[in-house]
Amino acid sequence: MAAAMKAGVAWLGLRAAGSVLRGAAAAPAVLVVPVRTKKKHSVPEWARELSPEEKEKRLQALVARIPEDRMERTFYMASTAAIIDPYVPPEGDARLSSLSKDGVTQKMQKLKQTAASQLALRKIKDHDLDFSTKTFPEKAQEIFIEAHNCLANFNKQKLHSLVTERCYPEMVRGNRYKTIRWKFVESLEPPRVVHVRCESVVNRGNLYGQVTVRMHTRQILAIYDRFGRLMYGGEQVPKDVLEYVVFEKYLVNPYGTWRMHGKIVPEWAPPKDPIVKTVLIPGPTLDPSQEYEEMK
Repeated sequence: MAAAMKAGVAWLGLRAAGSVLRGAAAAPAVLVVPVRTKKKHSVPEWARELSPEEKEKRLQALVARIPEDRMERTFYMASTAAIIDPYVPPEGDARLSSLSKDGVTQKMQKLKQTAASQLALRKIKDHDLDFSTKTFPEKAQEIFIEAHNCLANFNKQKLHSLVTERCYPEMVRGNRYKTIRWKFVESLEPPRVVHVRCESVVNRGNLYGQVTVRMHTRQILAIYDRFGRLMYGGEQVPKDVLEYVVFEKYLVNPYGTWRMHGKIVPEWAPPKDPIVKTVLIPGPTLDPSQEYEEMK
């Protein structure tokens, strides 16, 4: 029985294989013939005509990439560029009689300035708790003396820490190739505060305090040119000098210090002594065939 089943399966397999071979031989052959067709040319993206909407989008994309040309400049906020409401020294240093018309005018101006100074003093004390009009004049005089010593010794690094960016060029301008001899002799009158101002710049947060100190001192000043000749003053004779010096501080900066900001010269101040300059006197023009001895 098993042998008969195996024989039947084998016969079926041979029959199926024969039918497959006959079907492959009977199928028609497939011939592939290449045919040349017309080539289609496509317009590139950059050459095709854009619609108005696409043009606008492309222009907007290009404009966003171009940086804006802004006129921006950095500026230093540690000091102001001028003296705020400068103090006007009264003529004769407030020694006019109060019975005269000019004396009454001086008294009225002094009252107005004192009222404004009291309001500014409150603002300064809110940021600088140690500030006092009684102790500040001595400190201001020390800054004044040290700054002038640095100027005479050409110590520029330390001078920057004692004077503001406005005062520095005014002190060093014209001092090149010159020798300065300066000395503080004594103080004829104790320095005192005569004017206080506190203003904000750019916005209300940037507060600057300015204090004007009256100093009546005796000093020695001598300036020599590059040839060693005396131009101004003298080292032997001291002079009495009355000055109104302005000191400034950036109150918002917790590490800020009081620095010298400038000087106020009253209109009634006497004129300064002229400066003696050394000039070159042209000599006689020599002929190439002549000697200098013959020209004398």
